[in-house]
Amino acid sequence: MSSDTLNALIAHRGIGTDFIDAWGNPAKISQRNQEKLLKTLGYPIDDELALSVQLDEEAIGEWQSPLNPVYVFRSGDAFSLLVRCSIGDAAENHSLNVVTESSLKHNLRFSPVDGELLASEEIDGLEWHQYLLSFPLELDLGYHNASLFRLSDGKRKKIASTKIIVAPKRCYIPKSIEQGEKYWGFSVQLYCLRSQRNWGVGDFTDLSFLAENAANFGADFIGLNPIHQLYPANPDACSPYGPSSRRWINYIYIDVEKLECFDSKAVQSWLNANNVEETLRDLREKDWVDYEGVSKVKLDALKQIFKVYQSEYLSKNTKQHKAFTEFVEQGGESLHGLAIFEAIQFHLKEEGKEYWGWPVFPEQYKSCDSPAVKRFAKRYADEVTFFKYLQFQAQRQFDQASKAAVDAGMKVGLYRDLAVGVSDGSAEIWSNKELYCTDVSVGAPPDILGPLGQKWGLPPMDPQQLVQQAYQPIIDLFASNMKSSGALRIDHAMALLRLWWVHNEDDASEGVYVNYPVDDLLAILALESQRNQSLVIGEDLGTVPEAIRDKLKENGVYSYRVFFFEQAKDGGFYSPSHYPEQSMATLTTHDMPTLIGYWHCDDLNLGRELGVYPDDTVLQTLFDARHDYKQAILDTLHGHHSISDHISRDVNHVGMTQALNFGMQKHMATGSSALLSLQLEDWLEMDKPVNIPGTFNEYPNWKRKLTRNLEEIFSRGDLKQLGADLTERRKRASHS
Repeated sequence: MSSDTLNALIAHRGIGTDFIDAWGNPAKISQRNQEKLLKTLGYPIDDELALSVQLDEEAIGEWQSPLNPVYVFRSGDAFSLLVRCSIGDAAENHSLNVVTESSLKHNLRFSPVDGELLASEEIDGLEWHQYLLSFPLELDLGYHNASLFRLSDGKRKKIASTKIIVAPKRCYIPKSIEQGEKYWGFSVQLYCLRSQRNWGVGDFTDLSFLAENAANFGADFIGLNPIHQLYPANPDACSPYGPSSRRWINYIYIDVEKLECFDSKAVQSWLNANNVEETLRDLREKDWVDYEGVSKVKLDALKQIFKVYQSEYLSKNTKQHKAFTEFVEQGGESLHGLAIFEAIQFHLKEEGKEYWGWPVFPEQYKSCDSPAVKRFAKRYADEVTFFKYLQFQAQRQFDQASKAAVDAGMKVGLYRDLAVGVSDGSAEIWSNKELYCTDVSVGAPPDILGPLGQKWGLPPMDPQQLVQQAYQPIIDLFASNMKSSGALRIDHAMALLRLWWVHNEDDASEGVYVNYPVDDLLAILALESQRNQSLVIGEDLGTVPEAIRDKLKENGVYSYRVFFFEQAKDGGFYSPSHYPEQSMATLTTHDMPTLIGYWHCDDLNLGRELGVYPDDTVLQTLFDARHDYKQAILDTLHGHHSISDHISRDVNHVGMTQALNFGMQKHMATGSSALLSLQLEDWLEMDKPVNIPGTFNEYPNWKRKLTRNLEEIFSRGDLKQLGADLTERRKRASHS
């Protein structure tokens, strides 16, 4: 293959050639990795003739498609479409019929030749043209459908259809924030919450309690870990960032006792007969979430409740039946596929077969639309309905928790976190395999957080397929995650621009950047943000081009600023007063140690025990750097009078005390970021991290609970005072 052909193909598929790394240095993507990815995408680059045939077929297919699958506009843009046709049809009359979301109909008559000729191509002796047609039509914001008809010899023939998306200029921003108000809130891992009443894992009733009490302390939002559906049949696959479906909610957060029929005689008899209360006491007392134990007792109880619910409500003409039916209809194929997938997993598990994901399903079940899967869904209809019921109840309880936060006076309320992808065995991939490239994984090139690079085991979406599917999977993701949410945090927001693709058998550093249609994706994000009145926060850490930061800002997306990463070249830490106003600031994240852990180097010592670091030399370098960073932090805190003079200015004499801990939090509260997120772990002065990047079984990631029950936290005078201090500083920052 000639270099010109290779370069053209690389550009056509949006494959990167170079980038600026996390340290600001130019980096080159190897041609070997580019070619390997092209093979994975189905291009026979070692066979020039076969490749030529394939490229010709793709080009012909594109030229012979009268319309693109989707057109995306911003409010105020001129309504112009690319139209392709043969030269013989260019002068024929055509009709574009547009049906808006509100069912308004527009009929636009034209001849392609009246437009601007952009390009021509000869195919099998016939000339094809591409025209740009402009129409005097203003469409409302939303998703509209259009059909193209050719009118010839008195006949009307439909030749194409497309989706038209009209989006606002930027994402939603609450008026109070636009006017300069600055808020603080908590970032929590929902499963970590302890209470006197939950079933061994934080649930939506705990979340309501947290929101109401945090609001009384002055907090204006609660930020959650991704609450996406994981794997009910495999509870220990518990990473919220490796879900089975990002569109649906993890059933484990349902408060079983709040469901209709929980108090029924049948359910109560079952609970008593199985000594469930004793089991729950044991689960509550554990310091680490016992996902196996919690899942077993919750699912068993939910099945008992569902039997009664089905009899009392779903078999009759009731309000509950109507609401459930509407929910199922709105969930469509996505919900139906998830429910079947989960039912299949449980059946395989009961039969003693492999069940972790669709790649190990029996051959007849590997395709979601196979005859065997349809027969399974019909035969086990009640089980499939049960898994839909779990989603119905999970969404209802989340909606109620969100309402509780707003009713308590929170200005933002709950915000959700959208994971960057789904795991390779997921229901989401099983239901739409054409969209995903399963031979590769999303990751990150070497950066500060991961010096060797990262590979997350999450197959990426194929950007070309995403366009072919008219962006519907992305629309559904944004819409479902913004529902009843005051804000949405997008993990690894660079996914809107590009993703680091790494072959499953390669090291993380041997990846390739693949570009995505960033302007279209941001437009859809803005549309869903405005529709759901949901502010958007983009996690823009790591290897981030400045151009995308500017683009995110223009689109109303809030940046994500972590104190420990905000350092000048001389090692000093920037004052939070210099952070962008359009940002959310934080001290630490779920992938970092707590404040105590950081200060006492617990993360480095734990990493040494777990074999995370390649050798002692690297580890010693990290210890030395940490010592210097801590001194620089002390210098910053004292320089801004954020901590008392009773705390030494010499890091060799300073441990992480409550005074230093609270001082750091109050220091951040004086900053210019519109939002300040603080971890509940640091309020409780906890030392153990919730997650250690780069580990799997070496550490119980995503299981560590809080050290105190929620009821205790909000009865403490010192924490109430901290809340008051933070609120007062945020108000001062609002008016500075």
